[in-house]
Amino acid sequence: MAEETRLIRAGARSGDLVKTVGPPIQKGSTVLLPNAAALYDDHGYLTYGRAGLAAHEALKTALAEMEGAAGACLYPSGLAAVTGAMLAVLKAGDEIMVADNVYKPTRRFCDNVLKRYGVAVRYFDPALSPQDLVASALPATRLIAMESPGSLTFEMQDLAAVARLAQEKGILTLTDNTWAAGYLFKPLEHGIDISVQALTKYVGGHSDVFMGSAATRDPDLLRALENGVHDLGWSVSADDAYQMLRGLRTLPARLKAQGDAGLAIGRWLQEQPEVIEVIHPALPSDPHHDLWARDYTGACGLFGFVLRPGAPGAAEAFLDALQLFGLGFSWGGFESLAIISDPQLGKRKFARPYPGPLMRLHIGLEAQEDLIADLRQALDVYAKVSA
Repeated sequence: MAEETRLIRAGARSGDLVKTVGPPIQKGSTVLLPNAAALYDDHGYLTYGRAGLAAHEALKTALAEMEGAAGACLYPSGLAAVTGAMLAVLKAGDEIMVADNVYKPTRRFCDNVLKRYGVAVRYFDPALSPQDLVASALPATRLIAMESPGSLTFEMQDLAAVARLAQEKGILTLTDNTWAAGYLFKPLEHGIDISVQALTKYVGGHSDVFMGSAATRDPDLLRALENGVHDLGWSVSADDAYQMLRGLRTLPARLKAQGDAGLAIGRWLQEQPEVIEVIHPALPSDPHHDLWARDYTGACGLFGFVLRPGAPGAAEAFLDALQLFGLGFSWGGFESLAIISDPQLGKRKFARPYPGPLMRLHIGLEAQEDLIADLRQALDVYAKVSA
């Protein structure tokens, strides 16, 4: 054979792979099939790399194990997991009921895409009882979408009760479980049909890779999710799947460290004169604490707090004074972050009024005493500007 042919073929067969603690990272769009009959045997063979190779399958298997699911699907972002799961089960003429405290980009998708394709969207007050919520469903209601604790404001819902009542009426339920990372709370065990999370956050754990997942116990729903991934052309890279699997291995240790630190800092904030309220369901003072204690095995490092009313610009001065807390929206990584949440609440229909600025913290893996010192000096700045 000519040299160019030999170079194309050289190394094509690598022999048996050695065993490592992680799966091989296979990079390939083309999948070579064993014979002509296999070319169109979609049920017997993987025919295209976009469907996922070794690292993808290992990650999906591990996620299904954690979630107690029949299977899990991967998406290129957490938002794609939410939107992909919705599209997999909704059609024109259906209605979706959405918790008013849902992640803002999810709301944008519902308003800008689902409505455009003939799906009615109705937002509900997360404070509604499960009975009142499900009783308000219409004949066209196909899906109830929730997020508990809610984005930015951390209200909790009795997901188990909603799931039970919705099932009696033939309505599907979906929850964004990113706060619990699929580990601290198991939605599928409580009757929720589809559990979605942004793996970008705690599973990845290092703020450097995007991905989302949707898991279910129902084989028919799993098939619908898989078909949706295939039909919409979603895919994730082998490298990203490997990184997510690597993050999953250390998830319990990181969540415990960050959750414990978050509780300690939340308790400290409760004692500071500049703080009116700490919003954290794992604190006994939180109105949703009993529900959290019933269903959750721990807490993550994300929570909110309300500052006393201050002068214009005081909240921004507080944020700008922080040295260890970065100012950033995504969370779940190893680093501590802070934002002001008020500007994001404008679209909500049932937003609770807060007497002062609503702040959100994500507690990372830094030493608690250093984070507390950073918050204290920033609170001093807030008090000085407001004086």
